[in-house]
Amino acid sequence: MKLITFAPKSTNKPTPGVLPPVHGSETHYDVVDLSGLGYTSILSLIEGGPAALSAAQAAVPTAPRIPLSEVKLLAPITRPPRIFAIGLNYASHAAESKMAVQKVPTVFMKLTSAVIGPEEPIILPKISTQPDYEAELAVVIGKPGYQIAASDAMNHVLGYTICNDVSARDIQLATSQWTLGKSFPTFSPIGPAIVTTDEVPDPHTLDISLSVSREVLQSANTRDLIFKIPALIEYISSTTPLEAGDIISTGTPEGVGLGRTPQRWLKPNEEVCITIEKIGQLRNPIVAE
Repeated sequence: MKLITFAPKSTNKPTPGVLPPVHGSETHYDVVDLSGLGYTSILSLIEGGPAALSAAQAAVPTAPRIPLSEVKLLAPITRPPRIFAIGLNYASHAAESKMAVQKVPTVFMKLTSAVIGPEEPIILPKISTQPDYEAELAVVIGKPGYQIAASDAMNHVLGYTICNDVSARDIQLATSQWTLGKSFPTFSPIGPAIVTTDEVPDPHTLDISLSVSREVLQSANTRDLIFKIPALIEYISSTTPLEAGDIISTGTPEGVGLGRTPQRWLKPNEEVCITIEKIGQLRNPIVAE
């Protein structure tokens, strides 16, 4: 399933739903409204566990549908419990950032107040002159757990989505603590959907790319991740219990603005588009504060 949160243009109310499969030459797209199941959000659906997800799957053929043109897609989880972000998780990106590959994952937090959805503008803050982009595969936790073994980690994964780890480099690198430089309002675009694990048999073989105004600046494959998803889940859960709806953004490949010569920063009136195989596309325009 492709789990989404959408707002009908008639009510602007966040609503849990599903993007149904597209067949053949279909040109008319709908979203499936899951609000009739009694869940108020995708997060509450995830917290309902396997029974809730099974009910959602069973409801898809008969649940009400709304034309995609009549809704706005939001971040699939508008306020996830936590966003764990992983730094320097591609060797080539560590090299371009002039930082050493770590022996354990580099983990920092992104504040959930920074979350936006597809097509929402990324706002460049006045106090930064070095706003940067980072295409990342994000993992969504479905089953809570503490001290999870790597061998059991994938049983705790609900699915995958796309995250743009937008970063104000001058703020981020002014200190050893990265959270604030990566948590300005709108600095965590997520979406467009959470694609459940049954549709992504191997998350470590996915092409990932990012373009700014159609210029491709990042292009890689998740097979190049240094710390794979089971290792990340084991490491993070060794110190804090993971909750349903937590997001782990697995790191970005080379090609970020910081590592280019000359350095390349985001500018107003551009558009960032991230594409990840089997997951979809996440587009966001850029505006000045």
